[in-house]
Amino acid sequence: MRLALAAAILSLAAPALAAPTNVVMTLEHHRFTPSEVQVPAGEKITIQLINRDAATEEFDSHDLKVEKLVTPSGRATFSIGPLQPGAYSFMGEFHPATAQGRVIVGAR
Repeated sequence: MRLALAAAILSLAAPALAAPTNVVMTLEHHRFTPSEVQVPAGEKITIQLINRDAATEEFDSHDLKVEKLVTPSGRATFSIGPLQPGAYSFMGEFHPATAQGRVIVGAR
């Protein structure tokens, strides 16, 4: 009985202890790949941005409240969330015509 109760309590705590969702995104030819990312609601998201261009870019999102510079051939890692369900736009500050994307947050 005690073992079953302990297992039930641990199973309820497991989602709270889960690691953040990881997203790897590349920037090449002033475009984000993938340009649309789907993630679950209510979780912290870690984004690793790899810049394969010869120019600095800034990941910029008013919706996500984040700005992050990534140097030429460099990497940047940052976290967002937890987020409510919806669509959140982002862009490359220095190449907004081509470097665009969205984070789509779904229900849990």
